[in-house]
Amino acid sequence: MDVAEIETGSDLITLIEKGQTSIFTRFYTSYFQKLLLASDKYLKDVYAAEELVQDVFLKIWENPYQLVEVKSLKSYLYRAVINASINHLNRQKNIEQHHLKLASTLTDEYLTELDEENEIIVLLRIEIEKLPAQCKKIFKLNRFENLKYKEIAQQLNISEKTVENHIGNALKILRERFLKDSHLNKRAKSYLMLINTFLY
Repeated sequence: MDVAEIETGSDLITLIEKGQTSIFTRFYTSYFQKLLLASDKYLKDVYAAEELVQDVFLKIWENPYQLVEVKSLKSYLYRAVINASINHLNRQKNIEQHHLKLASTLTDEYLTELDEENEIIVLLRIEIEKLPAQCKKIFKLNRFENLKYKEIAQQLNISEKTVENHIGNALKILRERFLKDSHLNKRAKSYLMLINTFLY
């Protein structure tokens, strides 16, 4: 089958069913630049347009039977690319509106509190790294990877009681270091409540 003979969805389905990738590639090449221009007219971003056009063809290759009733592939391709371009713009618009809405809530007070909260989390992670090796490993598996005591015991070939003891020891050490840390101000100490997933 020649590229010029591929006019309907059925033609392309037959080509793909036979695994004629070289002809499909030529078909893709024959339309690519034109569809790229059509997409870029909307997106004004040639790289995003390239990705979008490639995605349209990839979906056709993966599921050609969506074309079974298509009488004109040319019309179908243009509609698919233009609709995908418009959907892309709509998604971007929604994202931008969401970001603008978030930005309007970023008061100085909020940013100060966020900075203090993040500082405590950084300090906490530093203290976790100072824990004894096995204790640290078990604590991180539990708190960072969400493994249960039984899963940790099986992975490390130790008893669940040993896991429980290491977790308890880690919590004791971390609580003591933070609650006795004189350089943490009252507000900073209050943020310990926000990291209960680590300390309790």
